[in-house]
Amino acid sequence: MKALFDKISAQCSKNVTQGYSTSFSLGIYFLNKKFHQPIYGIYGFVRLADEIVDSFHDYNKVVLIERLRNDTVQAIEDRISLNPILNQFQKAVHDYNIEWDLIDIFIRSMEMDLMQKEHDETSYKTYILGSAEVVGLMCLRVFSERDDAIYAQLKPYAMSLGSAFQKVNFLRDLKADYTVLGRTYFPGVNFEKFSHIEKKRIENEIEEEFHHALIGIKMLPSASRGGVYLAYYYYKKLFLRIKQTPAEKVMHARIRIPNYNKFGLMFNSLIRNHINLL
Repeated sequence: MKALFDKISAQCSKNVTQGYSTSFSLGIYFLNKKFHQPIYGIYGFVRLADEIVDSFHDYNKVVLIERLRNDTVQAIEDRISLNPILNQFQKAVHDYNIEWDLIDIFIRSMEMDLMQKEHDETSYKTYILGSAEVVGLMCLRVFSERDDAIYAQLKPYAMSLGSAFQKVNFLRDLKADYTVLGRTYFPGVNFEKFSHIEKKRIENEIEEEFHHALIGIKMLPSASRGGVYLAYYYYKKLFLRIKQTPAEKVMHARIRIPNYNKFGLMFNSLIRNHINLL
């Protein structure tokens, strides 16, 4: 039965999310249950594309990402895919009116990773838009539940949150991006001599975006606010750890929060959200 295949597809997307991201999985868990499957669907799709460009080094990545684009178009048009990740994603797209423009911009950013190893200010902003901000907007489409007025009101805040998350990821993954994948995302930065001044400039950008994003999080409906705030709270704590780490160490070590600390952060964020201390 198709219903059974859809159930299996949903479970596949959930497995992908839980397998790749403890923090994101925790955030989803504290959303209202009606949002679990569509957000798992979005994350599964995003992770599929990200793995192509970051991990599948023994394969033709250009061919694979183009195949993903074509298969995604077909899945959305047919309202089904034999790829369970795409099958779950297309369901979220139709259920919550996620625009093709958002999906297309995201895939284009993944294609940039295949062809562009460093960025100027323009391409950096383009990449952030596609790799992070539109992902936030896909999730916001789910949280706003087809209410275009709520979506329009919260759109700039969701974009700031996605951008802040991505820039924290860039700082966390500096070593792997630069030494393994040969990429440099931050424009005008000398990664052979990554300095405190350069690091501080990037941190100032991120702090402004976190501040702006929190305004929007406070405006979210209660069904989504707790889970989104948990993700915000986790990334803010990770960012604070990075801020406290010297530039030279950030360049040579991956800063992370251990899983046992993540659960402590989870309870703190839930309490803060419950007593409206955001």
